[in-house]
Amino acid sequence: MTIKKNVLIASVVTAGIAMAGAASAQDMYKSGVGGLYAGANYTFMNADFDGIGDADAGTLSGKVGVMATEYFGLEARAGFGVDDDTVRGVDVKLDNFFGGYATFNMVNESPITPYGVLGFTRIEAEAGNAKDDDSDFSYGAGVNFAFAPNLSANLEYMRYYDDNDVTVDGLGIGMQVNF
Repeated sequence: MTIKKNVLIASVVTAGIAMAGAASAQDMYKSGVGGLYAGANYTFMNADFDGIGDADAGTLSGKVGVMATEYFGLEARAGFGVDDDTVRGVDVKLDNFFGGYATFNMVNESPITPYGVLGFTRIEAEAGNAKDDDSDFSYGAGVNFAFAPNLSANLEYMRYYDDNDVTVDGLGIGMQVNF
């Protein structure tokens, strides 16, 4: 059984590498340069801590991804808090977050590409002495604005995290380079 499992894992990894190579060889994302991309965002986060209230914080994040087709991509994101808030005398911090996401792009002829995002995010947040460190399903929508063959800006809303005690939403702006 172990040999079959290793063969399956090796097959999946090989297929993934082949797909990534094929993606970079095609015109995947209006840039004509390939399907790999990297970017950075500043996100205005709103954290709703039950019992304490809403806190507004800022985060910086980076992302890397690949467009498997012109309509579907996979990306990883990681970020950290750069602007904390105080609510009712309680310090509120979004320490860091990271996650993996699938993007669904509405490709068209214009330089504007709407997209949806689904994935999972792990987030670390603090409110006073209380800490929350957990993962949750994430979703969002955004728009990429291509203004050069390999450079675009984006505007995005995400629901990063939602459980019984904490809800974290974000409105992000950023830049993306397509390779």
